[in-house]
Amino acid sequence: MTMAGLRVRPGAPAPDFTLPATDGGTVTLSRHRGEAHVLLAFFPDTFTAVCIAELRAFTDDLDRFASAGTRVYGVSVDSVLALAAFGATHGIRVDLLSDVTRAVSRAYCTLDEQPRSPRRAYVLVDREGTVRWTYVESDPDHRRDNAELFEQIRKLG
Repeated sequence: MTMAGLRVRPGAPAPDFTLPATDGGTVTLSRHRGEAHVLLAFFPDTFTAVCIAELRAFTDDLDRFASAGTRVYGVSVDSVLALAAFGATHGIRVDLLSDVTRAVSRAYCTLDEQPRSPRRAYVLVDREGTVRWTYVESDPDHRRDNAELFEQIRKLG
């Protein structure tokens, strides 16, 4: 299911943001302009089987994402402390970003107002800060395979 009907569409500028990260710092999307593509992976719940599998798969392929010039960020409405515990418990090395205010999830049109958590969604932003690909899962128990994500990154050139 594509993100049809949503404001964030391929070809549009990616909404900028700054969010706290589990490494203790913050991440500002616009700081990656000219340097790296960015894959934003919005996920609904920590400590669930699908989220664990998804973020561990990102971790397993972290070097491959880096070789493709792409930074991967997991975005959740959980607190930094909860995300840090989640990452430590499951050996996740992907930077996890805390969107507790839900402003970024709203800006990217991924927020499900009931239960006020993001849908499982993917937004690929190119080095110029333009959205190039989006996908939202119709079922939160499904996720995209990394092979599909790498195919989308490959298309960026």
